[in-house]
Amino acid sequence: MMKILLATHWLIPHLGGVWNFMQQLKQRLELLGHEVDLLGDSPDYQKIHIVNRGLELSKAELLPMLEAKLTPQAAPGMNQHDIIRNYELSRYCMELAAAYFGLDQYDIIHTQDIFAARSLGRVKPKKTPLIAHVHGSVSREMSDHFRNNPSLGVTEGSPAWRYFPAVEYHAAMSSDIMITANQWAKNILVHECGIPDYRVTVFQYGLDSAAFQAKYHAESTIQRPLGKKVIICPARLVHVKGIHVLLSALAILKQWRKDWVCWIAGDGAMRAELEAQTVQASLQHEVFFLGEQQNVPALLSQSDIFVHTCIHDNQPFSVMEAQMAGLPSVVSTTGGLPEMVTHGHTGLIVPVNDAASTAHHLNLLLTHDDYRLYLGQNARSFAQQHWSMDQMIDRILNIYYSALAQKSS
Repeated sequence: MMKILLATHWLIPHLGGVWNFMQQLKQRLELLGHEVDLLGDSPDYQKIHIVNRGLELSKAELLPMLEAKLTPQAAPGMNQHDIIRNYELSRYCMELAAAYFGLDQYDIIHTQDIFAARSLGRVKPKKTPLIAHVHGSVSREMSDHFRNNPSLGVTEGSPAWRYFPAVEYHAAMSSDIMITANQWAKNILVHECGIPDYRVTVFQYGLDSAAFQAKYHAESTIQRPLGKKVIICPARLVHVKGIHVLLSALAILKQWRKDWVCWIAGDGAMRAELEAQTVQASLQHEVFFLGEQQNVPALLSQSDIFVHTCIHDNQPFSVMEAQMAGLPSVVSTTGGLPEMVTHGHTGLIVPVNDAASTAHHLNLLLTHDDYRLYLGQNARSFAQQHWSMDQMIDRILNIYYSALAQKSS
């Protein structure tokens, strides 16, 4: 049996795909007799902790030392821009905390983002394999962020722009193998970040169908309104999730019909802005911001259509859950979504940032019940065959054993 560290630069615990993935992986591995720890940033950003063991190290103890050492004179590269400096200081905090907690106790280190892979790759024992899981493209998300916020002064080719592809490259080269969930993510790593093809393997996520079904059939305090169909969008309220595009589409849809409501399940930095957009579009009686929800499957059980108008995404659990619930999906063409949804068979695919096309496809599903149900039935069949948790665990364990054998030889 192995002792395994699952580590992320992101916040844990946290409502989101990476945390869900880490929890499911821990549960399944421990059922097989392995021991699993979870390392990450705290929800208040104040410490690095191994959340399941109660171990923590305050950043307040680390940052003064780091800032004294990493001056512009001593580290000119990381001081070229505040964005680089902030990410590097955060990464160094994880590096020092991991070294403080001790990594020589683990047989496998399995990171969940490029920053954790880079950090732990620098301080882990040489004999310990490091598996780097990539759940999205940070470089793509950040370049989009820079384009949409010219006031930041980050232009293509500038140091801050180049920083994120460089971290992705170094994360891959620090690991023994890198895992992505789809070909889209692998293509970015290989063709845009210069990572050798052989270092990246592709296999999809899995979904715990028994746990999903238990939540799906649980009672919910939120009930669908009589005489209305429910469009549901579970997502963080941040730019990359494209909720602003969805609201524009719903404003168009309201001009055609009013036999629907939209539930937006999630929270985030853009909530006030999105609520203001809802009022401006006179959608207060159609769009409901539900905040963070602990049981999204119970909401899916009351819904008719799933929609995800994201700007960038990898292989979101929300789509997997919607398919398991038998809902047709209306998703954008970005990221790994076209590898998850087959247009006209399990759902409908619309161009990124295209509110008019999104409204048209939602209207199509609201109008034609038979077609909506047909897509939903196909989606459920696809999910049951494709999103196998057992298959994912088998593949991950094969990666672990292969990496251990490689190290031992």
